[in-house]
Amino acid sequence: MSLRATLVTPRVVGMLILVLIVIPMLPLLISRRWGWWEAWAYVIVSIVGFVLSRWLAGRRHPDLLTERARFMEHEDAKPWDRLLAPLVALGSVVILVVAGLDARFGWSPSFDLPIRLAALAVVIAGYVLGSYALMENRFFSGMVRIQRERGHRVVSSGPYRWVRHPGYAGAIATYLAMPPLLSSLWAWLPAAALAGILIVRTRLEDATLRAELEGYEAYAAQVRYRLLPRVW
Repeated sequence: MSLRATLVTPRVVGMLILVLIVIPMLPLLISRRWGWWEAWAYVIVSIVGFVLSRWLAGRRHPDLLTERARFMEHEDAKPWDRLLAPLVALGSVVILVVAGLDARFGWSPSFDLPIRLAALAVVIAGYVLGSYALMENRFFSGMVRIQRERGHRVVSSGPYRWVRHPGYAGAIATYLAMPPLLSSLWAWLPAAALAGILIVRTRLEDATLRAELEGYEAYAAQVRYRLLPRVW
């Protein structure tokens, strides 16, 4: 089966429409505030970040797109990640739903413009860091597993020179910046919960790699921090 046939299936196309268009637009669809520039800014960053990162990653590692498209089909995925991975996907949706409801019913006051602009900058930075990690790491799967059939090895280049899990670091930064960007105090509740889930996932994945991936222990001794330099 060709790479194109593997990727372009009705299920994958449906998921792309959902992830690429519907989910980012949830705050706008729920609030019906079509002049909400911060929500439109998030939509643009989300779509451009997704498309550009996958295009660049696909040029370098075509098999990575297949790996990610079939991430729910892997039988050797860690049992705990079969719970955590869907929670992460659901958590990002909940943030957007709460922000949309907050805007529609006016639960939170509008944040000051400098705060919203700073939050937008953090969202963009989070997407850039996560995209850089995706492009650099051929084994950036959607589920935690040791990809022996793909020659899984340690990746220590690019953002992996700074922290061991830059993809999670970028995601946490983005999720925590979404509530102030969208002026939603209530959205910080799911954002904080999602950040906690990602921290737990980081710890479990790091322990798995230490135990099962050759060379990772030496890499961890060289790059000491998981998510944030000089902190953890």
